[in-house]
Formats: sequence, C-alpha cells, structure tokens
Amino acid sequence: MNKVLLAKIKEAFSAVLPITAIVLIASVVLVPMPGSVILMFLCGAALLIVGMGFFTLGADMAMTPMGEGIGAQLTKMSSLVLALCISFIMGVIITIAEPDLMVLALQLEQALGIWVLIITVGVGVGVFLAIAVLRVLSGIPLRNLLWFFYLITFGIAAYMLATGNDAFIPVSFDSGGVTTGPITVPFMLAMCVGVASLLGNKGSQEDSFGFVALCSIGPILAVLMLGLINNVTHVNAGEMINASALAAYTDRDIALAFIKKFPHMAKEVSTALAALLVCFTVFQVITRRYQKHQLLRITVGFVYTFLGLVLFLTGVNVGFIPVGHLFGSELAGSELKWMLVPIGVLIGYFIVAAEPAVHVLNKQVEDVTQGAITRKMMYTGLAVGMALALGITMLRIIAGIPILFILVPGYALALSLTFFVPRIFTGIAFDSGGVCSGPMTSTFLLPLALGACAGVGGDIMRDAFGIVAMVAMTPLLVIQIMGLIYQQKQKQAAALREKHAEVLSTLTPEEISHITLYEEVVYG
Repeated sequence: MNKVLLAKIKEAFSAVLPITAIVLIASVVLVPMPGSVILMFLCGAALLIVGMGFFTLGADMAMTPMGEGIGAQLTKMSSLVLALCISFIMGVIITIAEPDLMVLALQLEQALGIWVLIITVGVGVGVFLAIAVLRVLSGIPLRNLLWFFYLITFGIAAYMLATGNDAFIPVSFDSGGVTTGPITVPFMLAMCVGVASLLGNKGSQEDSFGFVALCSIGPILAVLMLGLINNVTHVNAGEMINASALAAYTDRDIALAFIKKFPHMAKEVSTALAALLVCFTVFQVITRRYQKHQLLRITVGFVYTFLGLVLFLTGVNVGFIPVGHLFGSELAGSELKWMLVPIGVLIGYFIVAAEPAVHVLNKQVEDVTQGAITRKMMYTGLAVGMALALGITMLRIIAGIPILFILVPGYALALSLTFFVPRIFTGIAFDSGGVCSGPMTSTFLLPLALGACAGVGGDIMRDAFGIVAMVAMTPLLVIQIMGLIYQQKQKQAAALREKHAEVLSTLTPEEISHITLYEEVVYG
C-alpha cells in the first residue's frame, strides 16, 4: 500500500479511536446497547477511518495545488471584477464537495432536502470568498470586517428571536462551523497564501490568515436569510432516526444497510465533485497553468477524494449517525441524563487531539511565536476550551437555554479582544474556529446532541443544533488569550533587554568582558 496513504489511514485511526473507546465503555457502563448496534457502529468506524485516509490524501494532492494555482492566477488578472467572479464561483463549488456540510444536510433532509441547505451555504461561502480576496487586494484590516459582518449577523439573529422566527439560528451558526472542513480549508488556505505571497507587501504574513474566518460568516448569514424566507420551525426527531428499530437489526440487515447506502452516496459524491472537476478543466484550458505530471497527480487526487468521500459518508450515515443518536436519546431519557454533561466534557477534552487540523494549527502558532506559545500550551488550552464548550452545550440541551444567551457574550468577548491582541493572532484565532469543528464533531457530536435533545423532549431546531457553533467559538477566545500572553512575554523580554543595556552602560569594558566570560561558562 502507498506509504503516504497508510500514514493518512493511521492518522484517521488515531482520530476515531478516542470516540470509539468512549462510546464502547459508556455502552457497557451507562447505556447497554444490543450487539447488533455495537457491530454497526464498529463497521461504520472502520469505513470512516479508511474513507478519511483516502479523502485527506486526495485533498492534499488535488485541492491544495488547485487553491494555490487559482490564488496566484487571480493576482495576474487585469480585471478585478473577473477575479471576484472567479472567487465566488470557486467558493460555491468547493463548498458543495465539503463532507462535513453533507453530514449536516443529512440531519435536515426531512425538513429541507439536502441540496437546499448545501446550495444556500455554497452561495454564502462564494460571496465571502470574493470579499476575502478583495480584502487582501485592497489591504482592509480583517478586524474591521469581522466587526462589521458579525454585528449584521447578530442583528438579524436578534430580529428573528424577537419575531419568534428563531428556529434557524442554531443551524445557521452550525453551518458556519461545518463549512470550513477538511476539503475547503486546505483549498482556502492555499488560495490565500497564493494571493498574499504574490502581492509581496509587508503585511503578507498577516494576510495569509483570514480567508477561513470570513468564509465562516457567509453561511451563517445565508442560512439566517433562508430561515426568514423558508419558515421551518420544527423537525420531528422520529422523522430522522428510528432508534428503536436499530435494536432488532440482524447481521444481514446491517450488511444490507451498508450495501444499499453505498450507491446512493456514490451518486451524491459524483454530483458534488463533477461541478468542481468541470470548473477545474475550464480553468486549465484557459490558463494552461499545470504541466502533464501535475495534471496526473491532481487526477489521482480526485479519484482518492471520490473513494474517500463515498466510504466516509457511507460509514457516517449507516454507522455513526444512528448510534450517536441512539446513545444520546437513551442516556437523556434515563435518570442518568445529567451524565451527558461530564461525558460531553470528557469527549471534548479528547476530541481535540482527534482533529488532524489541530496539530497543524498548533505547529503554526509555535512557529509564528518562535516558541513563546508551545504546542503543549495550545493543546491544553484548546482541550480545556473544548471540554467547557461541550459541557455547556449538554447543559444547554438539558435545560433548554437559548443559544444566543451563550453566543452573544462569547463573540462579544472575542471581538473585543481583537483590539488588544497582535493582529496576526486575530487572523489565526478566527481561522481556527473551523479547525476544531472538524469531521469528528459533525459525524458524532451532532447526532449525539440530536439524540440527547429527543431524549429530554426538547426542540430539535432550537436546542440540539448549535453544538458545532459552540465548538467553533472556543478557539476564538483561547488563541486570542494566548496572543495576550505572547504579547506580555514580548514586553517583559524587551524590558529585560533594556534594563540589561542600562546596566552594561555603567560598566567598564573590562567588567563587561568578565560578564561575557561568565555567561559563556554558565550558558555555553
């Protein structure tokens, strides 16, 4: 087997293992589940691991070079309007292929239909990808745009809450989190780096962040507008998952469930990737940017992406979503429903290490801060933040607390911090909002929240959705607080250097030479 592919599958295995272990232990201790359900979950986990391995390798081979090429080509265009139109089209198409978004859409299939939500989110991402390119080309500070668009977002949400049309508010914020998944993030980051690096200005390093941050706002606004137009206020949990029927499944039923779902997922994925393939072909015919060996690599990447997505979504749809839903509903319907809070905290703490993009982010921050903020500090901060986020989310579901009561103060604090932390940390923080809300969040935590909400008899639209939004909000606070710590350490180091210089200025050259000799002996 290809060594890189094997490494990707091992990475996926380590990502899925903690959640699998927690569910298996909890199913023995807290929520006894039939053997057929456990078998279905394990088969789903196996498909998810292999699918994620193929998919991430395919995204590396196809999406990253595509993003860099298109980003670099945009800076060469004489027409700004044409560059923005291409950015919009690519934003729409790349979002359609995003598996995390597909998983969210599956949860709302009975209420909206899969493609209504996907197209709406795609348009939102397309518009804001064009705005992100315009920001870099024109040098507009990221902080100003974040304040402007989040004020509009929360203004619309407040209006919907005041008029009683608030069912779509949690779903809209979840859309912002799932959109920035494993296929869109590499593409956007590569495209952003391609645009910023070719401009060659002094702020290129800071401009290398912010695409993902802005593209997370677009889906929120788009789905809020969809909620205003399409007045869906209630979804019956029974329409989505028939949890009690799972217990009666035989081994043959489980095998048939996977076999029947496979061609359906292949058709959905083909539709999603076809648009991206056509767009890339047109781009190549016009620009002739890629050589033959590059085209071959990208083609193989597309094949890997297709296989990975089909396996991933089949495993999620048949194995993870029903079991997550059943686990949540059974526990929430028992006298031990309060256990959802500590279990949420436990899963939140370990799920950070399960998201592959978190390791990339931690390395990035350590490099940017030159070791002042270490990977271990980042991991600890994000793990604690995620644990709190999931604990609060489970408490919110049990008590029925409106999500705006949590999101408004959280985002108000995050946006206020942008005035005090270094600009680059603002970009990293808002970009990383999508990092923590990766595949594991949408494939297991969202169904778990839906099941828990159904178990306590809550409102699915208002109480269950919003878990991805909570997970996405945590890094905004944690990384900016890390930025404050980094800034404080920089000031302390500068003060020490200044004091050291003052002391040296009062000494003779002979005394300074003695100090230098001493430092060489002590510190090497």
